Amino acid sequence: MPTYEYECLECRHRFNVFQSMKDKAVNECEKCGKEVRKIYGATGIIFKGNGFYVNDYKKNGCSTTAKETVPSKSGDTKASSPCSSCESCPASS
Repeated sequence: MPTYEYECLECRHRFNVFQSMKDKAVNECEKCGKEVRKIYGATGIIFKGNGFYVNDYKKNGCSTTAKETVPSKSGDTKASSPCSSCESCPASS
């Protein structure tokens, strides 16, 4: 069950309510009894299972993969330069 955050329009008191998605929204402040509004925040989404690529997510702070290549002036392809956030970047080998 999700936790919802509410803010009172009168006294600005913020509080959390642990409730089912089927429950009715809270209408009044738990502190003063006045009208409240629901606070919406950002959520993270992680897709798991078949159909998602390994390189869809950053691992260990590295944004490059060993498969990324950059063509050189001579026409050969080489791994892109390592990222600055890690020393074990697969592109550095």
